[in-house]
Amino acid sequence: MAKRLMGALGGFFLALMLVTGALADGVTLRTVSCFAGRDASAEAYVELLKAFETQTGNIVEDASATSDEAWKAGVLYDFAAGNEPDILFFFAASADSAPILSRVVPISEINAAYPDLHLAENASLAEADGKVYAIPSRPFWEGLFVNVDLFERYGLALPTTWDNLEAAIVRFNQEGIIPISASLSDIPHYIAEFAILACGTPQDYTARPKALEDVPDSWYEGMRLIRRLYELNAFASNINATTELAMSQLFREKKAAMQIDGSWFANTIPEQSMDTTIVMPMPTYCEGADPTAVVGGVSMGFYLTRSAWEDETRRDAAVALLSWLTNTEAAAKLGGYHYSGRLLESSYQLTSHASCMLSPLQDAMTKEAREVWLLECISRVADGSMSAEACWETVMALHPFGE
Repeated sequence: MAKRLMGALGGFFLALMLVTGALADGVTLRTVSCFAGRDASAEAYVELLKAFETQTGNIVEDASATSDEAWKAGVLYDFAAGNEPDILFFFAASADSAPILSRVVPISEINAAYPDLHLAENASLAEADGKVYAIPSRPFWEGLFVNVDLFERYGLALPTTWDNLEAAIVRFNQEGIIPISASLSDIPHYIAEFAILACGTPQDYTARPKALEDVPDSWYEGMRLIRRLYELNAFASNINATTELAMSQLFREKKAAMQIDGSWFANTIPEQSMDTTIVMPMPTYCEGADPTAVVGGVSMGFYLTRSAWEDETRRDAAVALLSWLTNTEAAAKLGGYHYSGRLLESSYQLTSHASCMLSPLQDAMTKEAREVWLLECISRVADGSMSAEACWETVMALHPFGE
């Protein structure tokens, strides 16, 4: 693969080196991304870095890891400690990106110094100051993954309505199959976001209240809905003490019937199951909720850090690497979606029929408030040790959307 990659992009590199001069003396660059683990583009990312090293004579030290709350916290900690990488693939236009903006370079500033590169400035990733700091990669969507063959085996209707979903939960419990695979102690935001979306309008979902009294009623209903699912035994008995990785494996092994997850999860479905797995919108629970609203968008991109920009020995090479990782062919390889069959067809239906694509609620929250909501409140609301009212009172006291 690397040889084909280098052959196809040799001309690109020649032009790039003429623009940046990055071939002069080999330097060492550091990168961080979430192209790692089971990510479908992990191998492609490594090959892209190797090709860059071969063509430029530079060395790339990569410290990528699977994206989760610990990974996010680690990235932010490194920035706060002055240990940021040269190139970073991270969240953009959200509360996650806000703490790093003073230490990364606006794309307009890079383009002004290297006009021949024409780096993309996507307005959808503009930050609060109106500037774009990240070059987007990997649009995403989220939905309800369904093992269709399990529904067919027991003569169950697909969960297109809430009544169908609850009927399936009851039957799968009787058959010893986990209805919905999930972890509330590890990655709970999919369930939280979809519970709120199932209980209110898209306008409610996109509200960003500054005070407790402004929190939409549907947000409370969404938390109560998580409790309802818990009481129906929709989840594994250890949902508050297991991992997303373990629960996802149960879905792939057909030991769980459904899973709420993102487009990246589709890549982990075994090839032999791509015709027996589909993705669909979460059914609505309350009147007024939109059955075709979908959580999705473009939330991540590549950054050039200020430390690399201000180091004359690394600037050209770092700019060259940024351009290399975001050119058209590289972007296609990092798109991350490699699946087929009914799974592919259903994902197309999910996005093409969506009335709107909504940015995840958690992305708009401050780090502290988000972590309290996701990692403390949701599991307690589920097991009944905290009420929906106490949940939002606790979260809103942390001013998740500013004061």
